[in-house]
Amino acid sequence: MHSLDPLDLYSIADELTDEERMIRESVARFVDQKALPIIAECFDEGRFPTELIPEIADLGLLGSSLEGYGCAGLNGVSYGLICQELERGDSGLRSFVSVQSSLCMYPIHAFGSEEQKETWLPKMAAGEVIGCFGLTEPHGGSDPANMKTHARRDGEDWILNGAKMWITNGTLAQIAIVWARTEDGIQGFIVETDSRGFEARDIKAKMSLRASVTSELYFDNVRVPESNRLPKVKGLKGPLSCLNQARYGITWGPIGAAQACLDETLRYTADRELFKRPLAANQAVQLRLADMARRITAAQLISLRLGRLKDAGRMHPTQVSLAKWNNVRMALDIARECRDLLGGSGITLEYVPIRHMLNLESVITYEGTETIHQLVVGRELTGLNAF
Repeated sequence: MHSLDPLDLYSIADELTDEERMIRESVARFVDQKALPIIAECFDEGRFPTELIPEIADLGLLGSSLEGYGCAGLNGVSYGLICQELERGDSGLRSFVSVQSSLCMYPIHAFGSEEQKETWLPKMAAGEVIGCFGLTEPHGGSDPANMKTHARRDGEDWILNGAKMWITNGTLAQIAIVWARTEDGIQGFIVETDSRGFEARDIKAKMSLRASVTSELYFDNVRVPESNRLPKVKGLKGPLSCLNQARYGITWGPIGAAQACLDETLRYTADRELFKRPLAANQAVQLRLADMARRITAAQLISLRLGRLKDAGRMHPTQVSLAKWNNVRMALDIARECRDLLGGSGITLEYVPIRHMLNLESVITYEGTETIHQLVVGRELTGLNAF
């Protein structure tokens, strides 16, 4: 008999408000009832389950932390718990919601005109308009300042040329939030994807995030009206502030992936008998399981504290980097360990660790690689920039 919850050894649930607990439980039910029955098949087929979008929207998960315009106005901890439960299902589900909420709706809400907010945010919250975020370029990667995509004025419009790479939701989207170099610095544009000269292509043959749409975007003299320029920000602080919001959610998401892997491995090692006893009765197995629980508990405490700092308006970007680095590394290591403990069964989609392991290879890379976040923390400690 367990005296503690194996997936919550420090009773983190007790630290949540009633509303936060209710939100987590409602998203968990959605994942259990609607996502998990189909997600392995979606991963195998390499398709995003678009049939889930209406219910994701009905649950208020799109733009959930934004105020007004049809958004739920939830606090940061609630958004984190949403990400945790979605990624317990699959990183592709959490990525879809993260991009829509933090990378597309957030910049319109923070930097857009009132007309832009009224036009786009209610439809995006309802899942009627899907967005994608165009920052990363084929040659740029971790150096967004090395941006080649550019926009020039042409009367009352802008002419956009360039390309973006590794864009989640690219071929699903009706709008793209595109960051481009101009004579007046880097600026953001709402680019409608039916514009002449715009093209999105799916990236094929992925071995990670297979239940997610990943695309390339191309802009060939795309005409964008001045009314679609985000007027309240210039420079890299615009896209970087969006990434900070998304990275915050990523600190929570991998906790769910790690919990899913540990939960299944606990059941498997209890049921699997070798040499006349359960696998779980072996010291070597228990040591590995205990280490997983230790690392999940530390990650839970880090993200909960980070969420409380966010809700108090005191969250620092370096704290987000530390949490993203720690928690994604934790989840990836645990997924690999669980895959190993399941033996041959661990390489099949009948069990969750291989799917989470492959997905987390992308999560540890996107929105700041592990090395980038280590260097952010190093800069904070030393005051010296090593980039």
